[in-house]
Amino acid sequence: MAAIRCLFLVVALTASVSATGTPVAPKAPAANPRSPNIVLITLDTTRADRMGFLGSKLGLTPNLDAFANQSSVFTRAYAQAPLTPTSHATILTGTYPQFHQVSFHTSLAKDLPYAPDILRARGYRTAAFVGSLVLDPAVAARGFERGFDTYDAGFHYEGGGEDRYRTVERRGSEVVARALAWLSKHPAGPFFIWIHLYDPHDPYDPPEPYKTRYASEPYDGEIAYVDAVVGKFFSRLKARGLYDNTIITLTSDHGESLGAHGEDTHGIFLYDDTIQVPLLIKLPHARAGGKRIDNRVELVNILPTLLQASRIDIPQQVQGESLLPLMQGEAEEGNSTAWRDRAAYAQSEIQHTEFGWSAEQSLRAGKYLFIQAPRRELYDEAADPKAGHNLASSSAAVADTLATRLETFRQKTTSQQVASTATLDPAAQEKLGALGYMASGRTVVEGSVNDQGADPKDKIEIANMIHRAELMQQDTRVEESIALLEQVLAKEPDLALYAKLGNWMMRQKEYRRAVPVLRKAMEQDRESPVNHLQLAKALLGTGDIEGAVPELEITEAKMPQLVDAHMLLEMAYTKLNRVPDAIRECKMVLQFLPDHYPSYLILGRFLEVSGDLDGAVSNLRKAIALEPQAPDPHVILADVYDHLGRKMDAGRERAAAKRLGANGGE
Repeated sequence: MAAIRCLFLVVALTASVSATGTPVAPKAPAANPRSPNIVLITLDTTRADRMGFLGSKLGLTPNLDAFANQSSVFTRAYAQAPLTPTSHATILTGTYPQFHQVSFHTSLAKDLPYAPDILRARGYRTAAFVGSLVLDPAVAARGFERGFDTYDAGFHYEGGGEDRYRTVERRGSEVVARALAWLSKHPAGPFFIWIHLYDPHDPYDPPEPYKTRYASEPYDGEIAYVDAVVGKFFSRLKARGLYDNTIITLTSDHGESLGAHGEDTHGIFLYDDTIQVPLLIKLPHARAGGKRIDNRVELVNILPTLLQASRIDIPQQVQGESLLPLMQGEAEEGNSTAWRDRAAYAQSEIQHTEFGWSAEQSLRAGKYLFIQAPRRELYDEAADPKAGHNLASSSAAVADTLATRLETFRQKTTSQQVASTATLDPAAQEKLGALGYMASGRTVVEGSVNDQGADPKDKIEIANMIHRAELMQQDTRVEESIALLEQVLAKEPDLALYAKLGNWMMRQKEYRRAVPVLRKAMEQDRESPVNHLQLAKALLGTGDIEGAVPELEITEAKMPQLVDAHMLLEMAYTKLNRVPDAIRECKMVLQFLPDHYPSYLILGRFLEVSGDLDGAVSNLRKAIALEPQAPDPHVILADVYDHLGRKMDAGRERAAAKRLGANGGE
């Protein structure tokens, strides 16, 4: 039994369970055969200023530039959030972030309007092909699979040091290959395909020949690579005769700071570097092709545009407005009352939900960019496009007017429903950390600048350090990442990073070093079941089984669906010989994992101890069926048969155990 318990301890300490699935689509009504196909392509983390069709002289986007000649080009398009799940939720629902409330901790609500749901109900075949774990419904995009006949994600991550292109992301060429393979199997009827290409996201690592060609500017290499991938996809659509009658929208979820204003990547600031994005929309047969539209537009406008262009009614909940009138010349630039000086809204919340710093909101209106923060900002974008000279003090009246306008807009567009939040389990946190995201298991609080947390401008280097530490973990520079996170906590001891630090220490099997760090995490947030779970794992690693049990029991009570907690309690009760408790937890584990061999083995042993000999036989037989070469269930079953007086059966089991390698058959 000692060997069994030792093996089970190792398994339980490292166990994590994830699941992905593709929903089974109900039969959809027949679509109009003349309905246009729809393709949505989102390029992750792609700056507008790298696009040739928007004025770049870098020569990175010849394929997109050619596509722009057949599309309407929106020269001033803006994202509503610099975060992938939030921004994609805006694109696919046509609602603002303060309405759909999607983040790492909140799912896409079932009652929100949603592109694949709407289109499938109109007879479209629907498929999504995403390039990163961050849009995997099993991790950080919960609810995104709704309405899709196929949602191609299924990312698997087990720990640092793995090939990232086989675990947390896929190269654009593979994403497109999967989409083309799907198209080969679904040639009939209109389709809606969403293709998400993650390559421009950091760490910037383009494949050859772009890696060598852009060695000094790898981000630009990623853009050039994605341009080639998209060009290949368009060529295949044309070869199959699908291009002309397809509405194609190409955009980005957000840009990248690349050091501007002190931000290494994205997620916090709302300047043009991360909020202005490319936007191209091609109508069937290239109607409105080559038209340049300089009106300010938002990503929230994409869904209503696609629906109107497909002659589908726009749901009442959709907050964006269709861009089709602009594209068709019904609202010419400068002559349209409806679109003249249309404002663009954006917000960032992650710094508040993760670290308690102030959230930010922005409004682009007239010639100004206004950013609401503890130290508010105002920029004349015409004279100061890089937002280097803050006018908020010298032009206080303008700032006051825009602040009022922004708050009125937020009140008008914010959902009155409180989104249900979910605690990210350690496995999900680790997976997102492998992508550099600062997701935690802390209790989420709705962000607001009225909370007057620290101004993100004062904390941006701390955010950069945390991001770098996350990427070091993925690159197996574990001790360096731990040291960097310790530096962060030396500067900011109140940040909720102790759980992350303790988890990284446990990854190094430094359990005794991790225990006091995780106790600090507990002091910060005793309500977090994840904190209790991580402390329990560290205590188990030190051999303190009795100390771990109360933490596991709290975790189980707060997260009854977390299999890890049941498995660890099963192991702990076994070691402490708490028979009824061990039996109960074995049965709980088997509800989640009906083929879990160790649980059948332990359950058989303890049912024997409790006097339920028939139950012991049944469970030990299941253990043998699952692991026919394992001697242990035969050893225990022989004892059970002895108690039942079935000497011949007991002898047979001992012989089997001895044949399979048990010590003396005992």
